[in-house]
Amino acid sequence: MPSTPTEVDVAIIGGGQSALAVAYFLRRTQRSFVIIDAEAAPGGAWRHGWNSLRLFSPSTWSSLPGWMMPPVTDGYPSRDNVIDYLRQYEQRYHFPIERPYWVDAIERRDHRLHVKAQGRSWLARTVVSATGTWRHPFVPHYPGNETFTGQQLHSAHYVDPKPFAGKKVLVVGGGNSGAQILAEVSQVADTTWITPQAPQFLADDVDGRVLFERATERWKAQLAGIVVEQPVGGLGDIVMVPPVLVARERGVLHAVRPFQRFSETGVVWADGTQKPVDAVIWCTGFRPALGYLESLGVYTADGRVAVEGTHSIQEPRLWLVGYGDWTGAASATLIGVTRTARSTVEEIGRFLSAQ
Repeated sequence: MPSTPTEVDVAIIGGGQSALAVAYFLRRTQRSFVIIDAEAAPGGAWRHGWNSLRLFSPSTWSSLPGWMMPPVTDGYPSRDNVIDYLRQYEQRYHFPIERPYWVDAIERRDHRLHVKAQGRSWLARTVVSATGTWRHPFVPHYPGNETFTGQQLHSAHYVDPKPFAGKKVLVVGGGNSGAQILAEVSQVADTTWITPQAPQFLADDVDGRVLFERATERWKAQLAGIVVEQPVGGLGDIVMVPPVLVARERGVLHAVRPFQRFSETGVVWADGTQKPVDAVIWCTGFRPALGYLESLGVYTADGRVAVEGTHSIQEPRLWLVGYGDWTGAASATLIGVTRTARSTVEEIGRFLSAQ
């Protein structure tokens, strides 16, 4: 660890869309800042999405502040389109980025926060945690899980359907990732879709733009202290992107309720029904990737950090951006993070001015 850490007003931990949105507003101030990214190249978690992953919003509704994502000619933007956009966004605004550096811990030091990362360190007056969730996939526990001899894979590490050709596959999870992965794996494998409740499908003409508008109305209503009659469908419901529409036409969008336990070679339902299984793809979501904050003692029982808006309640020099509705409505989306990034930078400015 260097004897003299680099001093900055703001250290942003993470290099994806949330970090870049915060950096966009910070560069309009006179504050010094650095982005500390664990990835080897631009793109954040999008670098790890499966090959066929596409957004379910057009480019104009999938953009960060200041510069719109270039439009695509063949439907909605692909994973590679998003990665290229984020790379160009970094270059366009000449952000100060240090990568690849994995932040090990943050400690309090001299009224500042000491950020430690693999032989480098920064002494920051404030820290913005923008690490997202990709590095912390969630897999629910089922009895017999440890002795099941088949393959288990979380959607975080799914690439394409080729390895599952000719196999018996369970796809577990009722969100958009579950539906999209089921749609393509079912073309090459005998698939069973497992969801806790019956999947909720949005109307064919509803995409991410409509969902963001609904989230915005909900956010405005919360600010005004009123209740709005929200249309059916939220950010977690399944958008009928083209591959999912094709899967519906093939008749494979039928889900069954969860099994009770694993056997050595398959799964068993509560009524004793058994099914041999070669592989399970867990599309069961993620948890916030906040391990490096453990040294600050700010965790709540559910593995989050108590916040007011995006500001940590227990540590006044810490903000969290882009983890979902608990840090701002739609803040885990490309377009939705703009609102919380702007307000976070405004709060940081007031905090630093008062020091």
